[in-house]
Amino acid sequence: MPLFDLPLAQLRNYTSDVTPPEDLAAFWDATLAEARAFPLTATFEPVENYLTVIDTFDVTFSGFGGAPVKGWLHLPANREAGVQLPVVVTYVGYSGGRGLVNQDTRWAQAGYAHLIMDTRGQGYGGTLGHTADPHPSAGDVAHAGLMTRGIASREDYYYRRVYVDAFRAVEAAQAHPAVDPARVVLAGVSQGGGLVVATAGLTAGRLDGVIAALPDVPFLQDFPRAIDITPRGPYPEIAQFLARHRDRYDAALGVLNYFDGVNLARYATAPALYSAAQMDDICPPSTVFASFNAYGSGASGSSATGAAKEIEVYRFNNHEGGQEHHWIRQLVFLRKILG
Repeated sequence: MPLFDLPLAQLRNYTSDVTPPEDLAAFWDATLAEARAFPLTATFEPVENYLTVIDTFDVTFSGFGGAPVKGWLHLPANREAGVQLPVVVTYVGYSGGRGLVNQDTRWAQAGYAHLIMDTRGQGYGGTLGHTADPHPSAGDVAHAGLMTRGIASREDYYYRRVYVDAFRAVEAAQAHPAVDPARVVLAGVSQGGGLVVATAGLTAGRLDGVIAALPDVPFLQDFPRAIDITPRGPYPEIAQFLARHRDRYDAALGVLNYFDGVNLARYATAPALYSAAQMDDICPPSTVFASFNAYGSGASGSSATGAAKEIEVYRFNNHEGGQEHHWIRQLVFLRKILG
């Protein structure tokens, strides 16, 4: 895939035209208060993972509407008794789930506690999932896939439920006695990266303990531009929906505005390490830079919080991004934060 988006010099200064709704904070305050009215009831059941250096627990906690959300918690088997570990909470890519019991243990291999959140209603592609979405969106038409499910209203939109689950996954991780609740790192690729951005913004001022965010080629950023320029992947689901429902563009964008990572990134305060791939035609680099440039700028976009942030750019990569090279970059970044 050739370079198709803005040149790097323009990307570094690119800002989205997306403007936060006036009631964005109030909407999420009410949404999260409603979700937290349900007891978290986080449980951690030891399971056989066929590994000698990692202990794994089958996690269940209450997400949106009190519905059960699954996950895995991996811990280094040689951890010192009574010592709490920093935890990396990871979110997975579009269509994927938490995977098999030992499919992703690398953060635990690096010495961290590692919670992987299953994504409700997904797990049908990439990696297996085990979490249902028992709150289907109210009767409205939608394109195949998840991007337009419930798009008639912000209350029913699919990602409202997923963002709540992601927030509560942090609370679930903090509930385990081996985890230091004051040292939570958020990590994810693609859709997972989008959930990192959203959770970093939603936890700021609402939930203590998040000390770093690692959004890798994040999805769910700068919806208007993404819909216009992205040739493949989930974003075209919205364009294809609007190709038939031609009178619904403004209303759809009005709903998506409450879930756009560019808007939620403004509220974030934790140090962040982003990645972007210049040949990425699934999460175009301009949408990633829109989020990065907004990150930590405050509700007014005036750099009020001044969150520390860095971005690594992989010029010759598509949506796979930096892969193993970027994980090393993340490890170094976290070592600096954790000392």
